[in-house]
Amino acid sequence: MRLPRFMHSIRFRLTVLYSTLLFLLAGAGLLVTYVAVERTTDPKPITKRYQAELVKEKEDGREIPVGTLEVASVEEIESEVNLRTLDAMRNYSAAAVGGLFVFSLGIGWVLSGRALRPARSIAHTAQEIQATDLSRRIRLRNTRGELRDLADTIDSMLDRLDDAFRAQRQLIDDASHELRSPLAIIRAHLDAALKSPEASEAQRERAVVVIDRATNRMSRLVEDLLATARRSASALADTDVDLTTIAREAADDFAVLAAERGLRLRYQLQDELVLIGDHDALRRAVGNLLSNAVRLAPAGSAVTVASGRAGGWPWLAVADQGPGIADDDQARIFDRFWRGGEDVPATDLRDRHTGLGLAIVRQIVESHGGRVALFSNLGAGSTFVLWFPPRDSADDDVPPDGNPLTIHS
Repeated sequence: MRLPRFMHSIRFRLTVLYSTLLFLLAGAGLLVTYVAVERTTDPKPITKRYQAELVKEKEDGREIPVGTLEVASVEEIESEVNLRTLDAMRNYSAAAVGGLFVFSLGIGWVLSGRALRPARSIAHTAQEIQATDLSRRIRLRNTRGELRDLADTIDSMLDRLDDAFRAQRQLIDDASHELRSPLAIIRAHLDAALKSPEASEAQRERAVVVIDRATNRMSRLVEDLLATARRSASALADTDVDLTTIAREAADDFAVLAAERGLRLRYQLQDELVLIGDHDALRRAVGNLLSNAVRLAPAGSAVTVASGRAGGWPWLAVADQGPGIADDDQARIFDRFWRGGEDVPATDLRDRHTGLGLAIVRQIVESHGGRVALFSNLGAGSTFVLWFPPRDSADDDVPPDGNPLTIHS
């Protein structure tokens, strides 16, 4: 036989548990009282009866018999009274315990309902929350204890989920916006030059160049988006890595490109800077910094790659002698798809990069528990410093202030 739905609820089980415990405690108390009274009073029925003759005395002193009466001793009468008292006590106690059990069911139902009211509020709010709308919160204010802690924990989890979904939607919107432009460029040149029989050979060659550049830009954008999602995943296995090795490998990748643009790569590396991290991700972070430095540094200047340790914190820096970054833009330079204002000299090659490089650098460094620092002035170049915490550092420790590359030099 299938039980009713309400009998499977926590409220019903708490009611039954509360009533059962109260019934057992009350029954045990009455049983102890009954046994104690029974042991101390020695209740027994009357077993011996005596015949007593009743007489009536006349005025002249004569006694006239009027009948007989059965009597018992005083002790047996007291025992008989105790026995009847215990019988009455037993009967009334049984009725009282039965009534108490029924009454406790009602009291237990009401009390368990009041105790579980915050839980119903939590469940009701959770049912109304959808993946597309995480703005609702439970916010238990008049309750203390474990349910309040549970509600606060769920609210905190919803805050993190809301931030994650908002960042995901923002990333998708930004990526869609960024991909729309090169796709429109490709479609326009396909229709105007490559598909048109009236287009000249020069126009066709120009269209091929523009389409190739737009395709490369989309490829870099997709690679950057994949790198962002890959570092956010939990499947990466961090191992011991050497910052100096990573810096040298990343610099070697850009050595040929730097030479083609008339730049010098200058190394100031310190050995044995070992930390726990993802080798490929850290190499990509350094590569993004070198890509910007090589792209923006003027011909004949130097790009410096340095590493060291300051205050126990390992660091890695990339410095260039490019146009620099304005103070107002430094707070937003690590935002996704941000490329600076129209009056910033560093934006003259906006179609050559996606605006995700520095955002990926910050994400990679912060996922390793580190910080990214920027030291730059317009016309004086830029220095990006990646700080990584020591293995015995606390969560609230901060790296040293200042540009370590200047001190290292």
